[in-house]
Amino acid sequence: MKHHSFALTPPKGWNSWDCYGATVTESEVKGNADYMAKHLKQHGWEYVVVDIQWSEAGAVSSAYRPFVPLEMDGYSRLIPAVNRFPSAEGGKGFKPLADYVHNLGLKFGIHIMRGIPRQAVHQNTKIKGTDVGARYIAKPNSICAWNTDMYGLDHTKPEAQLYYDSLFELYAEWGVDFIKVDDIADSQHYGAHIEEIKMIRKAIDRCGRPMVLSLSPGPASLNDAAVLEENANMWRMTNDFWDIWELLYDMFDRCYRWSKNIGPGHWPDADMLPLGHIGIRSVDGGASDRYTRFTRDEQITMMTLWSIFRSPLMFGGELRDNDDFTLSLLINEEVNKMHQEGHGARQVYRHEDRVVWQSYGPDQEVYVALFNIADHEQTVSVDLDQLGVDATKVESITDLWEKETLSNVDQTITSHLRPHACQLLKLVIKK
Repeated sequence: MKHHSFALTPPKGWNSWDCYGATVTESEVKGNADYMAKHLKQHGWEYVVVDIQWSEAGAVSSAYRPFVPLEMDGYSRLIPAVNRFPSAEGGKGFKPLADYVHNLGLKFGIHIMRGIPRQAVHQNTKIKGTDVGARYIAKPNSICAWNTDMYGLDHTKPEAQLYYDSLFELYAEWGVDFIKVDDIADSQHYGAHIEEIKMIRKAIDRCGRPMVLSLSPGPASLNDAAVLEENANMWRMTNDFWDIWELLYDMFDRCYRWSKNIGPGHWPDADMLPLGHIGIRSVDGGASDRYTRFTRDEQITMMTLWSIFRSPLMFGGELRDNDDFTLSLLINEEVNKMHQEGHGARQVYRHEDRVVWQSYGPDQEVYVALFNIADHEQTVSVDLDQLGVDATKVESITDLWEKETLSNVDQTITSHLRPHACQLLKLVIKK
């Protein structure tokens, strides 16, 4: 499908949610973009994404203020709050900020909620290119359980499609490259909003600008896998993911169940990476301003699982506060290569809290990840026969995080691991 070419490899970038909730400002976006351009761009990180409620002038955290006025144009379309995004003054929208990001050699993204602003419906404001108002196309009983900004759209009304068309026409004018649509892949009331997903797909196709389409929140249903692949580039297979071990433990099962639905341009999404300095103006995840609560072993385990599985990677922390260890997680060339060029990822086995995954590289490399997801130390092993590897053809085995070559090649790979730790290996096979 044409739109799959927009994300042939899993997208990598920064999203403002984990550190700034609904409150990020233009200067903070620019600062993180500057950091990415300097430290991460050469390692494949490219998207800079402004998360939810950028039209809310008085946002104070990730706790949404209900039924507050939002900035909106004359065609029922939300626009950036100028007190937070000064360059949007005079109807310029996000174009100046997108231009800034593009001039750094990066790509620009925004978050939106499905549907149409409730205030547009209550005021019955215009829909561009039609003779009807917002009230005609809205479904007032189609609401989000956790945010009061929007009503869903009635897909049986042609003018509803025209509203989505007008939205993406505007985003194309702004220069948007990545769009995260929320309350759509799953919802607490209705499940997936399949018809609105299809409408958004059609609107992006009509706008003439390539945009990666990301659908949130999860957990998306495997029953919807086909329609998600047909219409989106990535979709959440989980609820919001935070720096809580139980959520990371649970992700092993989610990755296993979705591992057959990965391919060029369509990526199940394990959600953002709550690394570094997070919670600055966010109250989610059970704590406010903090550095990630994951231990170093847990951070490496998360990066290894996301990378071998090939989830999109969206960093959630304030990049400018990264320490050397956090940065090292993002710029490991061998791990990045596995994430971007690997294929055939599968769970080799899971025995209680011992887990082994493998995937394959473009040059006959075999990647093997051994995980101890127990709360105590234990040994995790895998026989080369289980990996489909002939021991006589293994030229070398390298630990990708430690950057060390193992001294000998045995029929069985064995790793003694601390609680919640892992080892990631690359086997080079003789051609």
